[in-house]
Amino acid sequence: MDEVLLVTGGSRGIGAATAVLAARKGFAVAVNYARNGAAAEEVVHAIRSAGGKAVALQGDVGDEAQVMELFRQVDAKLGRLTALVNNAGIVDRTARVEEMSVERLKRMMDVNVIGSIVCAREAIKRMSTRHGGKGGAIVNVSSAAARLGAPGQYVDYAASKGAIDSFTIGLAKEIAAEGIRVNAVRPGLIETDIHASGGLPNRVRELQHLVPMQRGGSAEEVAHAIVWLLSPEASYTTMSLIEVSGGR
Repeated sequence: MDEVLLVTGGSRGIGAATAVLAARKGFAVAVNYARNGAAAEEVVHAIRSAGGKAVALQGDVGDEAQVMELFRQVDAKLGRLTALVNNAGIVDRTARVEEMSVERLKRMMDVNVIGSIVCAREAIKRMSTRHGGKGGAIVNVSSAAARLGAPGQYVDYAASKGAIDSFTIGLAKEIAAEGIRVNAVRPGLIETDIHASGGLPNRVRELQHLVPMQRGGSAEEVAHAIVWLLSPEASYTTMSLIEVSGGR
């Protein structure tokens, strides 16, 4: 039976790099996207061209009904899930806390926190030995912002990733005896489109002098850490928060 992986937010950046690398390692991959279907189809095409198996599936993880439909589609098109990468996440425009609207905060938490928890909930129902599954692995994509706080930029995003760290620790303990490992990666300054969506397209270049390695990272470098955590090579690793941040 195929190892079946769902990568949320898999159409670009870290998600896309993870989908491609995981497919190369033998996973059948569901590439989830919220809006950019064309980009998701490009990732699927790259995987299939290399001999892998993949499908592009729409679904906004901030909406429970769409998450439920997303998992139904994975079941129907690829089979029983054995791995989940909770990668989908958003940042908003740079702002101080006193400038943030409740609408902004709710959307941030709906996507970055609640969405990840709901996706994990549905994955557990399919992977846990308690529910007739054969086990599996969940990797949550956190951020170095959880440690640094992102003052003057997006404290709300940092807070959402702090929640992901706590969720990773608690869930790992909760389901460790059910054959599921739960870990997180905390990327630092990575060259992806997320900075532009936050109004800081040059953020990596402007801040790389603060990184001990003196450069930003690539999506592929983060993907290698994620796919290792999904693999049998990490069979005794759970509840870990792995820094992929160049030392920052």
